[in-house]
Amino acid sequence: MQKLSFNDHWFLNGEVVTLPHDAMIKEKRSKNASDGGHGYFPGGIYTYSKTFIAPHEWENREVLIEFEGVYRNATVLLNGEEIGTHAYGYTGFVLPLNQLMFGEENCITVIVDNSKVPNSRWYTGSGIYRPVWLYVGKKEGIPYDGVKITTLSVSPAIIQVDVPREHAKVEIYEGDTLLVTGNPGRLEIPNAKLWSAEEPNLYTCRVCVGDDVVEEKFGIREIKWSPQGFFINGQEVLLRGGCVHHDHGILGAVCYDESEWRRVRILKEAGFNAIRSAHNPCSRDMLDACDYYGMYVMDETFDMWYNRKTMYDYGLDFEKQWKDDTAEMVRKDFNHPSVILYSIGNEVAEPAEEKGLNYGKQQVDFIHSIDSTRPVTCGLNLMVISRAAKGQGIYQDGTQTTNKKEKKTEEKASNGSLAFNIMASFVGSSMNKAGNSSKVDALASPMIDALDIAGYNYGSGRYPLEGKQHPERMLIGTETFPQDIYKNWEQVKRYSYLFGDFMWTSWDYLGEAGLGCWSYTGGMPFNRPYPWVLSGSGVIDITGKPDGSCRYASTVWGLENVPRIAVKPVNHPGVRVSKSVWRGTNAIESWAWNHCTGNKAEVEVYSKEPYVELLLGEKSLGKKKVKECKAIYKVKYEPKTLTAIAYANDGNETGRRRLEPAVGDLSIRMTPEESRSNIHYIPIEIVGENGVVESNADRLLTVSVSGGTLLGFGSANPCHEESYHTGKFTSYYGRSLAIVKTDETTDQRCVVSVTDGKLISEVTI
Repeated sequence: MQKLSFNDHWFLNGEVVTLPHDAMIKEKRSKNASDGGHGYFPGGIYTYSKTFIAPHEWENREVLIEFEGVYRNATVLLNGEEIGTHAYGYTGFVLPLNQLMFGEENCITVIVDNSKVPNSRWYTGSGIYRPVWLYVGKKEGIPYDGVKITTLSVSPAIIQVDVPREHAKVEIYEGDTLLVTGNPGRLEIPNAKLWSAEEPNLYTCRVCVGDDVVEEKFGIREIKWSPQGFFINGQEVLLRGGCVHHDHGILGAVCYDESEWRRVRILKEAGFNAIRSAHNPCSRDMLDACDYYGMYVMDETFDMWYNRKTMYDYGLDFEKQWKDDTAEMVRKDFNHPSVILYSIGNEVAEPAEEKGLNYGKQQVDFIHSIDSTRPVTCGLNLMVISRAAKGQGIYQDGTQTTNKKEKKTEEKASNGSLAFNIMASFVGSSMNKAGNSSKVDALASPMIDALDIAGYNYGSGRYPLEGKQHPERMLIGTETFPQDIYKNWEQVKRYSYLFGDFMWTSWDYLGEAGLGCWSYTGGMPFNRPYPWVLSGSGVIDITGKPDGSCRYASTVWGLENVPRIAVKPVNHPGVRVSKSVWRGTNAIESWAWNHCTGNKAEVEVYSKEPYVELLLGEKSLGKKKVKECKAIYKVKYEPKTLTAIAYANDGNETGRRRLEPAVGDLSIRMTPEESRSNIHYIPIEIVGENGVVESNADRLLTVSVSGGTLLGFGSANPCHEESYHTGKFTSYYGRSLAIVKTDETTDQRCVVSVTDGKLISEVTI
């Protein structure tokens, strides 16, 4: 079928918009708009419309429209007549356009109802936030998503190509080179290059039925799992994972292919080899990027089943819609080699009762029936299940607990997931042991045993127990605290039945305001009040900058050959910091703190070697023994070079790294990143004459664009009253980010300018 972009020239409230589009990100935030879960953005009802002429050559052909994602409760009309609805905001849907008027103007209308909030525990966005496509093909041709490719064997490399049409012709290409031709069925690929995270080799399968042509990218790879390990193509894999929400920070929920590809690339460069799509199916663009860069994916269906976690969430639709939405996710994922796991939920309490257990088993069996090649897991929090069994459910119908003392506390708050955050903040890492008792084990085992692989959220206490108590059981840390990475990774390496670790989170996100933030303004370390907007729990911030936690993880994973240095902000002298259990440190890679001489500084040095030494200028601050890949120094800030040196047991130096202060007059630096499309990411930084980013000279910046469109501009500041779409924003620790779209239809140069009122910088892209 011919695939046509259907993203241009839509109308929303009289304004011309280009899809994908997030209507929520431009709404006015306020303390009365929804809650901290949504980042204090309000919901709304949005009506999108697009007119187009259906050419006569489309007559007697099948014409479909695909929406990759609409948040949420979409109603679609063609020429005023309803042709379909879709409730879930995270799965795509396809509708036939059977009543087109050929040679005449037609109108597609999409009514999006996201007015009832809260309906999620994080920022969702509103509207048609993922791309829209038209498919045109012969009615007897290849149906939509009609090509399925399965690896049957890797030695020799044999694939199965299924096409529900007779007389189909199949061609397999490596780049532009034709390797194999044949009919649907079993095909052997000579001298095949297998797909893995280390070597993400891709092929193209071209299927023809007459002049109807479909091409699918695929990789040849085999998954096997047992208590002896998780294997890709016969090689054991340890999953260095991170959880990722769907939003793109200053863009909101808008899903541009460039945004997805950039995020996957940065995660891969930071050391991750696996992503858990939390807590909903990820986009097609993310899967394409994971296929290309080599990133394993755990795609997840739902955050809730029939018990609601917030008042108006998918729990209202689950029992009617779960099967269709699960099938849609699996259909989307099937040909992507990056997808190695399905998850049927996140911290659901329902398995504590028979009804919920039955639903869990049904979901596992249903996925197996349509895809038997991948294992199924679920992110289970054993504390949540245990409390639900006692009638103290944390997530139930939007009222989070039946415990009177806790309920009184929660009634003072508006965030629907606050109860869990309150509990976790008080319990902290002790939550990891909540599933250790024999009673909890017996309660959770029926659901766990129905899964191919157990998924534990904050349940690392069970890791060493499983080998003896359940020798047949396999497991993954589906959600963990980043600061626990050393202890968790030691267990991943020690126990063959423990396949990996997914930290919360690898990338920061909008909503769950202040969940992981370290604050110097006081307040609870969760659900912080307006104007907090970001979760703050990502080890990579919303602009794509890794922090100390991220570098610590890559050190623990054995990926750093020289030491890393991170410093807790030194520009808050004498102020007590409010910490978060979801973030073990707020250290960043900076030793540039203007006007902070003499302030106390805490320096973290990460190294795989047993000893490190820290120098300030030429002065040694002493050698220290490294514990759990980390050594901590407490010093007074001076604007001199900070150097970390690593030593082996024999005393020989193995590597060193430096952080420098910013020197001389400050200026504004713009450095456009390489782009594979007309969407361009431009980091904007306050730097000294030596090119070092200054962390303590933030100022209001204004960005303007000629020959293009400013899609968003902002910083990683988790608490502010600024807007990401106005072109004005204050830098944060010296950094901000502009995202610009150039016009592909003209030769006009796109010029981006930024000023702080005095200094100005300009770049052409």
